[in-house]
Amino acid sequence: MFEWIILAALAAVVLYQLYATLGRRVGRQPEDAPVVAPASASALDLKAPEAPAEALSGLAALRARQSDFDIGHFLSGARQAYEMIVKAFAAGDRETLKPLLSSDVMANFETAIAAREAQNRTETAEFMVPPRTDLDSITVEGDVAKAVVRILAEIRTRSTSAEGDAVDDRRTADLWTFQRDLKSKNPNWTLVRVDVAEA
Repeated sequence: MFEWIILAALAAVVLYQLYATLGRRVGRQPEDAPVVAPASASALDLKAPEAPAEALSGLAALRARQSDFDIGHFLSGARQAYEMIVKAFAAGDRETLKPLLSSDVMANFETAIAAREAQNRTETAEFMVPPRTDLDSITVEGDVAKAVVRILAEIRTRSTSAEGDAVDDRRTADLWTFQRDLKSKNPNWTLVRVDVAEA
């Protein structure tokens, strides 16, 4: 009988130790991990994937290829180019014109200059007010960017010929298309087309 009491006491001690050991939280438990709420579909879509450059159009397409493109700076340069080209054309200054024009536009200008020279007529041009330039459109095809600029100007031309001198004041409204190879290190744009626009 006494032995049974001792065995029962030992069993109680062993069970208590097992309970004390197995019931104790040791180390980091799964429930200690921070709760992370699953991301909702709207949260995942907060930032849409960036579209490839070829999928963009207009100004966005150009800035995807030339991030520093500035409209104000470009239009200022277009105005300076316009003034330079008009004055050089009037004066028959081929050397100034060549780097500013495409070969097709230069060929047309050359024909007009040669015809004027054949008539022994000289001409000068001056601007009565600074020309106004506005960006009409931009397109990017492959590595070529084209910008169409609407230009309004008031020009006074003075010409001298065998018939005498003449002065002509006129208002012009043109659409000039400038082009640039985006792979080129040359930042300058070239005039590739001239169209008459409505004022």
